[in-house]
Amino acid sequence: MPYVLGIDIGSTNTAATVARRQGATWSRPEGVPLHTGSMAVPSVLHLTMDGTLVVGEPGIDDRARTARGFVRRVGDDVPLMLADEAWPPHTLTAAMTTWVVERVLEREGEPAEAVVLSHPAGWGQHRRDLLDTALRDFGLDHVTLLPCTVTVAESHAARGFPGSTAVVYALGGDTFEAALVRRSPHGTYETLGLPQGVDCVGGADFDEALAEHVRTVLAREFGSDGPRQTDAALGRLLPECERAKRELTVGTQTDVLVTLPSGPARVPVSRVQFEDMIRPVVQVTVDLLVRAVHSAGLLPAQLDGVLLAGGSTRIPLVAELLAAALPVPVEVESDPQLTAATGAALAACQMVSPRLRRQDPHRQPHLVSSAGRATPPQHRPDRPDHHRAVGGEPPPRPPVRITPLELPKASRLVLTRKRGREG
Repeated sequence: MPYVLGIDIGSTNTAATVARRQGATWSRPEGVPLHTGSMAVPSVLHLTMDGTLVVGEPGIDDRARTARGFVRRVGDDVPLMLADEAWPPHTLTAAMTTWVVERVLEREGEPAEAVVLSHPAGWGQHRRDLLDTALRDFGLDHVTLLPCTVTVAESHAARGFPGSTAVVYALGGDTFEAALVRRSPHGTYETLGLPQGVDCVGGADFDEALAEHVRTVLAREFGSDGPRQTDAALGRLLPECERAKRELTVGTQTDVLVTLPSGPARVPVSRVQFEDMIRPVVQVTVDLLVRAVHSAGLLPAQLDGVLLAGGSTRIPLVAELLAAALPVPVEVESDPQLTAATGAALAACQMVSPRLRRQDPHRQPHLVSSAGRATPPQHRPDRPDHHRAVGGEPPPRPPVRITPLELPKASRLVLTRKRGREG
């Protein structure tokens, strides 16, 4: 069945969604399981001894051959070094995109009619051009680049968000970004003001804050042996804290389970305790969001809403602080980790079927090509009427820990050629 593909490569995890053609319309995008039991795969590339790039956490801790955080470094003149070989960040991002495209191809049995890749809203023309060229080097000449600002707004609009002016709040694993969007009289989305963002702030910081709390508790319990006991279990502590963090998004109490040399230990933690640990960091992101609003010459009360994206926005404290700072509705989808990828797939639908009549002519997305030009509004298609999901708490997200996944043979050859030219 014909389909389009939306991809969001975050600094921590990568997600993808597909929408399938249903006669003259398209289905609501659905997440693609990039690994068994999870809709996301770690944004990690590992260079094996035979020169093959594999996706996902390596089976062993080999930092010299493992690349992380390459998306946020696109445009950096300093390459990442893998086993003493130079790999430009845009090349690694293109390699990750290629893996997703081919993974979905294997699942669907045919290539996508269009692919849209969401990128940070703060990117300028130089970064877009670098990634566009790298994608073409990998044989992907049909990928459209769209800022995360636009894809997030598109996803919320399809769910029923009625507003025309909103601020996007995207909180991922270790990055934060905020930017303002407005629907123009032509029905297109425009980014207003100056996007605000900061690296090394996100869910990973929350995991570490919880881990530090556990270490402190164990140090009090075991005295001088506490640090030694905790260090022995450190490799398993952060994943366990990630699990506990997810449980605290829907519950008020949980235990962090730690396997120590002396035996298993349980460290109880409440949602109130956890939120006290992370409140200063979350407040920084809220302050940046307000700054993004002011940079556009607007007041918070002039907004129609705050649109959330990113797995860490499930934490109740995020919505609480946002609601305190901005007197407007705060919108979050049932799985915010897929929001940007869902909006990317929706944009791809409109690119493939530009002449379909819209049921709501006022809901027309802002499409930006890899060259940064807006698609003329008269070429916007219809979009089915979707309603915002209401009621209930989102289910806990399973931890993303996978074994390395090899690229298909064709990609392996391309990667080898790329490394030879750029090494």
